[in-house]
Amino acid sequence: MSVRPFPTVVAVAVLAALGSGCASPSDTASPTPVPSGMAGPAEVLPGLTVKPDPRLYDMLPPAVRAAGTVRVATDVPYPPFEMYAEEGSTRITGIDHDLGQALGARLGVKFHFAPQKFDGILPAVQAGKFDAVMSAMTDKKARQKSVDFVDYLNAGPGWLVAKGNPENIAVVTDVCGKAVGVQTGTNHQKLLQKHQELCKAKGLPPMTILAFSKDSEAQLALRSGKVVADYLDEVTATYVASTADGGTSFSTVTGRKAVGEYSASPMGIGVSKDQPGLKEAIRAALQSLMDDGTYGKVLIEYRVPNIAITEATVNGALD
Repeated sequence: MSVRPFPTVVAVAVLAALGSGCASPSDTASPTPVPSGMAGPAEVLPGLTVKPDPRLYDMLPPAVRAAGTVRVATDVPYPPFEMYAEEGSTRITGIDHDLGQALGARLGVKFHFAPQKFDGILPAVQAGKFDAVMSAMTDKKARQKSVDFVDYLNAGPGWLVAKGNPENIAVVTDVCGKAVGVQTGTNHQKLLQKHQELCKAKGLPPMTILAFSKDSEAQLALRSGKVVADYLDEVTATYVASTADGGTSFSTVTGRKAVGEYSASPMGIGVSKDQPGLKEAIRAALQSLMDDGTYGKVLIEYRVPNIAITEATVNGALD
């Protein structure tokens, strides 16, 4: 993937905040016997190699150690979190994929990503088809009934609009009485439904909310004029606006006035409740990647260091 270089001064500052050391605790501690079956070091980005930690490998459930693989569901495309490497390719890349490869390398196993429609991801995990979810999924109390979350990012919503914002959307009520797009089954869909109350309070007609199975379909609806805006993660909106058609097709509208009152929400790695110990192993591995700077380097690669957190927590949703 071709990415513009991140400014050196900012990159250094971010890595200092997130953990800029070159070694993980496993690199500096007394040597630990290498368990049979544990995978070796892996390069997750050019020049960025992650070594396994035998102690973290031992935390994994026996079934995962035996398989050597964590089966991960993801909804592709949803750039820059998950996307195909190039048009016509089935090779997945993106923030979630690269962080997943780093987690797998630290744990001494492989994280194998497979496409799954977003609204079918949690049922697929519950059915035993996957061990985990990495798909820019917001950690919500309702979803914790299906999976446990290891929170790894913090991000809020934004609008993707036609280039130049021809509808002049400046506050959230500017979309009242108009058609807007959103991906079905997402937290953003629920937020839009709540925002209908704002239209009602202003005496304005409600939004027409069109839900699509993939955000790429919502983008097509925006291109064709079927909707005036697409409501999604601010990070994804910014990425799409800057990359689609060389940055000539879309603009973004962000900020509380435009998207409605919200708090940036934790995104979580959803972990199957049927794999005791996997949640704890992933949390510990994620924290080690935060501490040694690997996590920060992945976010810098995708130009989104501002959505980083410093502590890997479990089930951190407040609602």
